Amino acid sequence: MKRAEANDPHALLPMGYDLHQEGDYGSALEYWRKAAELGNAEAHYVVSNIYWEGKGVEKDIKKAIYHLEKAAIDGHPFARYNLGCIEENNGRKDRAVKHYIIAASLGHDTSLEDLRECYAEGSVQKEDFAAALRAHQAAVDATKSLERDVAEAFYAENKEEK
Repeated sequence: MKRAEANDPHALLPMGYDLHQEGDYGSALEYWRKAAELGNAEAHYVVSNIYWEGKGVEKDIKKAIYHLEKAAIDGHPFARYNLGCIEENNGRKDRAVKHYIIAASLGHDTSLEDLRECYAEGSVQKEDFAAALRAHQAAVDATKSLERDVAEAFYAENKEEK
């Protein structure tokens, strides 16, 4: 609580999740907005989803896209992917592909799958797809560690025992 009172965006975010889970959407949104104002990409992404769905607030696609763009600029892969989907749905496949390439290079798996489909239909050149594939693999490899592997094995083992 002290960190949230000190406006630590990494503390404000979970406070918002807790309030949202309790059904206090307005207070949750305030915590997330504050975290977003402080530059937290995940908070921008969450606020975007709230405005997109209109849950606890009036649905506002312009505000949703604004926060989605902020999250994407700050390196949020899901936000970048969602912007690609919006562009594709609006008939701007070339812009969608650019978003998918960036999201894939951040390790986003679905973006890579969509790029594979775009390559198959001729919307992406071989060199661009290969570069995105290499960047995706590098991003995935960067998240690997012995500690993570041990933790995954531990949780998998304990999950089977239950």
